[in-house]
Amino acid sequence: MASHGFWFLGAENASGNGSQSPNTPRAWCQAAAQKFSGGIGSKLCALLNVGEAEKTAQAPVKAEDGSTAESCGCNKPCNCSKATVCFSDLYATDLLPALNGDAKTMNFLQEVVDIMLAYIVESFDRSTKVIDFHYPNELLQRNNWELSDEPETLDDILISCRATLKYAIKTAHPRYFNQLSTGLDMVGLAADWLTSTANTNMFTYEVAPVFVLLEYVTLKKMREIIGWQEGHGDGIFSPGGAISNMYAMLLARYKMFPEVKEKGMSSVPRLVAFTSEHSHFSIKKGAAALGIGTESVICIKADERGKMIPSDLERRIVEAKQKGYVPFFVSATAGTTVYGAFDPLMAIADICKKHDIWMHVDGAWGGSLLMSRKHRWKLNGVERANSMTWNPHKMMAVPLQCSALLVREEGLMQSCNQMQACYLFQQDKQYDLSYDTGDKALQCGRHVDIFKLWLMWRAKGTIGFEAQIDKCLELSEYLYNKIKDREGYEMVFDGKVAPVIKARMMEYGTTMVSYQPQGDKVNFFRMVISNPAATFEDIDFLIEEIERLGQDL
Repeated sequence: MASHGFWFLGAENASGNGSQSPNTPRAWCQAAAQKFSGGIGSKLCALLNVGEAEKTAQAPVKAEDGSTAESCGCNKPCNCSKATVCFSDLYATDLLPALNGDAKTMNFLQEVVDIMLAYIVESFDRSTKVIDFHYPNELLQRNNWELSDEPETLDDILISCRATLKYAIKTAHPRYFNQLSTGLDMVGLAADWLTSTANTNMFTYEVAPVFVLLEYVTLKKMREIIGWQEGHGDGIFSPGGAISNMYAMLLARYKMFPEVKEKGMSSVPRLVAFTSEHSHFSIKKGAAALGIGTESVICIKADERGKMIPSDLERRIVEAKQKGYVPFFVSATAGTTVYGAFDPLMAIADICKKHDIWMHVDGAWGGSLLMSRKHRWKLNGVERANSMTWNPHKMMAVPLQCSALLVREEGLMQSCNQMQACYLFQQDKQYDLSYDTGDKALQCGRHVDIFKLWLMWRAKGTIGFEAQIDKCLELSEYLYNKIKDREGYEMVFDGKVAPVIKARMMEYGTTMVSYQPQGDKVNFFRMVISNPAATFEDIDFLIEEIERLGQDL
């Protein structure tokens, strides 16, 4: 019989104890102390019971082998012990590459890993808080966060690690619904650790050969899923959807007026871009950064469901041309930030083709639906776009950050952005220079964002991502059906109710969900479901908690 794995620890010990769930830290601790070798279980046991970020002194005891050990801090009778390492006498200069620093380094890093593992276990425990909320001035006073001239000991460093996670928001918690990036995938986390260990740069094949190839393979696969023939085209992973959207605008401008690269905006006529009134603010921010100006972004009306109205788009394009402006860019949205609406891409593509305008699809949120055979119809027409933003760190739950820009025309990014710096992009290297991707990016130094997505894709397969996304949509439908006829839920449009309930949520720490106004609608809850750990029971809990926290309003 296959092992149930990490999360099954404690089930045997708890089976006869009706008051203790196998997933509680205490039950898990008891099992971990028995099942993990090397004292890791004992350390996790202690860490799960850590209080404020304070140094605690415990009397050392003699282990059977005669070495000094100390109690695990489980606050219960047990035989746990862990080897004593006096980090209070050690500094960062004692770690590698210091001479004879390998053992000290291993001990220090093991302590850090233990802290992280304890936090992970606690994050998935529904009996724990999502947030231990403190106001900024309180949090500044609770710990010493200031930087000093003198180095602190490794003991102080470990205390800082614990304090940081103690006050962090548990975004992996099954009842965290606050923003679009939630959950914590174990394979993705492992990949992130490995990425930081490799600590390299994505600008050339010579310094990141495997990562560059993995980016090439993955971007090609994503373009195939969009529907571009044989995955042809280009793309890059960027620092978030806002930058991906700006890349698209930059390419659209260069495609129409390549002289702008050298001569600037004074060499081109007045350009105008078009996007939905419900689109992400990054479209205007990109126009500001590129010197096009926010006033040159024309917002198109959306219908009552938040979808762009194609007839209004065409009307505004014609108006702009009559004023002597040059329409160069239309950004459609696949999954708006607030309503989650999908613009009618097929109709927008027809208009863009008619007027010869670059069509971009901001699928930062909803692009992942392309992985689902059941739901990808919402993006019908995306294959006709010139470019697309797709953020796997949202609905696919890849650890932050992971955002891709996909471009249909191969070579355009290179010609638009290259500066041919001879100290990096020598033309006489011994390999295919197309794998030196740095010159097509705006950045020089570029973080390795690909490995966590690639490794998760290997671990889940496309069908695994499909099942994960289908589950998110199923939970969304479940929530809708639960509240559509439920008495009292009209009150979230009261304007003052949602902020009060949200404040109480944070003070109690039981769950988190965002709120905001939109157009003529005042504050309402914005429910985001992208956490793979969330269940129907968590949705029920959220509804009941909103009612409990707002019962006196």
